[in-house]
Amino acid sequence: MALENKLGITDSAELARVEEKLSKKKAIEIFETGLLDTLEIGTFKALSHIHMCLFEEIYDFAGKVREVNIAKGGFRFAPVMYLEAALENVSKMPQSTFEEIIEKYVEMNVAHPFREGNGRSARIWLDCMLKKEIRQVIDWSKVDKEDYLLAMERSPIKDVEIKVLLQAALTDQINDREIYMKGIDASYHYEGYYVYKTEDLYNEQ
Repeated sequence: MALENKLGITDSAELARVEEKLSKKKAIEIFETGLLDTLEIGTFKALSHIHMCLFEEIYDFAGKVREVNIAKGGFRFAPVMYLEAALENVSKMPQSTFEEIIEKYVEMNVAHPFREGNGRSARIWLDCMLKKEIRQVIDWSKVDKEDYLLAMERSPIKDVEIKVLLQAALTDQINDREIYMKGIDASYHYEGYYVYKTEDLYNEQ
C-alpha cells in the first residue's frame, strides 16, 4: 500500500516513480535558484525547508515533523514525544569542522524527523553545512551504496567509519552542477530510486 499522497496514487511502485521524478526536478530547482545559499545552514529549519521544497507536490507532510514513531531494520528512530527537543539540540550542535558536521548529520539521522524522505533531504542539508563551513562538498557518486548504508547503520554507536568514508569523497568543486546532479542520483540510489537521471530531467526543462 502506498503512502497517502496528494496525487491519489495507490500503487507504491507508481508512487516511487512519480516521487523520484518530481522531487529530482525540485532538487535541480533549489540548486539553480541559489535557494540553498539563503537557508539558516545547519538548523532543523533549513532541513525542513529543503524537505518541503522536494516533496510539497507529493505529500501533505512535506517539511513537517512526523507524528508517528518509525523504525528501519530493527533500529528505532527518536520517539515522537522527544523529537522536538532532539531537533532543537541537533540545531545547536557545533559545525565548524568536518568532524563536527558529520557528528551533527549522524544525530539528525537518529532523529529522522520526517515520515519519508529523510535521507535524501538530509544529504543536501549536510552538503550545505560543508560548503559554508569548510568550502567543500561530498561527491556522492564516489560513495558506494553498501558501504554508506552499513556505516550509517553503525554510526549512532561509532561514527569513525562514516567520517572516513565521506572524507575520502570530499571535493572543493562546491558550485559544480554536474557533481551536484550526480550526487542527487547517488543519494536517491541509496534509497532504491534509480529510474530517472537528474541530468536528463534537467535537459527536459
